[in-house]
Amino acid sequence: MNAIIQLVDLNKKTWQWFILSIMAVIWGTSFILMKRGLISFSHTQVAALRIFISFVLLIPFLFNRIKRVQRKHIKSLISVGFIGNAIPAFLFTKAQTEISSSMAGVLNSMTPLFALLVGLLIYKVKFNWLNLLGVFLGLASALLLIIFASGFKFEIKNMYPLFIVLATMMYAFNVNEIKEKLPDLDGITITAVSFLFVGPFAGIYLFNSNFTSAIHSHGFIQNFACIFLLALFSSVIATIMFNNLIKYTTALFTSSVTYLIPIIAIFWGFLDGESLNFIQILSIVVIMLGVYLVNIKPAQA
Repeated sequence: MNAIIQLVDLNKKTWQWFILSIMAVIWGTSFILMKRGLISFSHTQVAALRIFISFVLLIPFLFNRIKRVQRKHIKSLISVGFIGNAIPAFLFTKAQTEISSSMAGVLNSMTPLFALLVGLLIYKVKFNWLNLLGVFLGLASALLLIIFASGFKFEIKNMYPLFIVLATMMYAFNVNEIKEKLPDLDGITITAVSFLFVGPFAGIYLFNSNFTSAIHSHGFIQNFACIFLLALFSSVIATIMFNNLIKYTTALFTSSVTYLIPIIAIFWGFLDGESLNFIQILSIVVIMLGVYLVNIKPAQA
């Protein structure tokens, strides 16, 4: 992992966009993996397994990384563990018991909007009108993309979409917290230590959980494998990428990965034989324009 990170120069725009794209592919697949996991497990079990497996996978990194953590980092790392990872994991699986992956994807695209608002109101981060334009362009285009991809067939039950809205608010706070309060810690350290604060709690829950129905469910092994992949790629690898990328860019640019996630779903559908129409292509182009505008730095006074 260290060798790979050293080969990547995140000071260069090309690498920044490359990492953003890889994150989009990984997180764009996470909705499918969660849905598969929910076939055998309850929504709380899927979330807890995701957190606990991630914690176990990150243990080898703790031995060398934890000594880099200072007292001033603890509060922010606890926040990253709970607000940036654990609570959203439970909110997403709860929401996906009642809403489609498409709806989950478009609601997840609200993260950059909240990231801008949180940065502006709480962290006093400077933005310009082009950043604002980029945020709203990306959000509107992601919404348009999902609407056409789903054939206007969204099923919203009760208040479940609000679980994802709440999760995006937490992501927005998390990305600003990492950017402003943990600039001296690398992505692996932030990820490994933050999961140290939440992983044991997930393990305790799982130890007291009943897996009888899950074990006897159809496709148990495959569905568990989906949760393992969700933990490995979405919670470990992509999160480390995210926590590293934010050191070299802005909170808005990094969180704009959520605009690219719906695009991945469209291309998966295209590879599976579904058509790719003009509206979808236009939406993708406008989304990319929005991400570009979000990444424009404010002029120095």
